[in-house]
Order: sequence, then C-alpha cells, then structure tokens
Amino acid sequence: MRNITIPINDNVIRELKVGDPVNLSGVMITGRDTVHKWMIETFIKKTRPAQGDDLEVSAALKPILNGGIIYHCGPVVSGLDSKQYKFVAAGPTTSIREEPYQADVMKHFNLKGVIGKGGMGAKTLKGCQEAPGVYFHAIGGAATLIAQTVTRVLGVYKMEFGVPEAIWIIEVKDFPVVVTMDAHGKSLHEVVEQESGKVLSELLAK
Repeated sequence: MRNITIPINDNVIRELKVGDPVNLSGVMITGRDTVHKWMIETFIKKTRPAQGDDLEVSAALKPILNGGIIYHCGPVVSGLDSKQYKFVAAGPTTSIREEPYQADVMKHFNLKGVIGKGGMGAKTLKGCQEAPGVYFHAIGGAATLIAQTVTRVLGVYKMEFGVPEAIWIIEVKDFPVVVTMDAHGKSLHEVVEQESGKVLSELLAK
C-alpha cells in the first residue's frame, strides 16, 4: 500500500502502475456530470459565457485542481440547514459518464487524478498519458466506509446544481483506491473487457 499526499507531482504519477493500491490524503473536490459540463462549456470550449459566481468559483478551484484530484461522487451530506456539513455516504459514481469531458478537464486544470468506479475509455486513457495522470478505482458499495475518510468538508460551490452535483471541497485521510488506468497507457478495464469478450465469444461458439 502506498501513501500519497495531494497535490501530486508528475514523478509520483509516473511511478504508479495499474494494480497499485494507494491511500490518498489531502484536499480534493467532488464533481459529476453537471460540474464537468459546466467546466467544459464555461472555461475550456467557452460556448457559454461566465455568469454569476462562475469566475469566483474557477479562481477558487484552480489551486486545488492544480496537481489535484476530482472525485466522481454524489455524496449524501448532513448539516445542510446549519452549514455544519458532514459526509454521511460518499460512494463513487460510474465514471464513463464523464468520458466526453475528462481528458480536456485534466489538461486545462493540470489534474493528476480521477477517482470513480467502472473505469473510463480511450480518450481519458490518452489524457492520462498526456497530463500525466491516473484513474483511481474506488470501492463500489462502500459509501459509508469511504465517508469516514472525509475528515473535513472545507466548503461547497454551485449548490444550485443540487447537493449530489455540487462541487464539494473535502479533506481526506487514507482514502483507499487502486490504480486501474496509469500514465503509461495501461488500463485494467480494457484488459478485463478484452478477456471477457474472448470468453463470451467462446461460449457463443459452442
């Protein structure tokens, strides 16, 4: 098990290989479909003009994302009325939904890691090579366990997106993940897909 502190530098990223178990500690953000779409349209492709607090939020996020991590997660959060936020459940969301956006977001914000479940596709794998960056697979079905690694909720942006889709700034300690896509073009998800495809073909041929 390797212990890694966020932000992460390029040398550490290049040392990681698929299959490596890692404990992550430091500050990261959560972001799902709405957040990725907002980032792409407002700051990368600029198909939508910045409005409201967009520029303020972007300025706050940039130093966190530089060498940082985005977690595909729609948390269950207590303390909404008092703003004494606490993560009750923090399981990973299926990541392939962000495949159209992820590589561009990694490049634009110098993102070094993405956490989710189920893996991502060829575009993101290429983005991991170029960034460089890695995809960390989190444990599905362990939302309560993962929430216990969130030591503090430091803030939240874009609550108008809804609680699960908002940008939560969290501090974590020993967040358990496994590298399943690395900066060297390797993807365990691709291997599993190929192997399962072979087995399926053999079964269908019988």
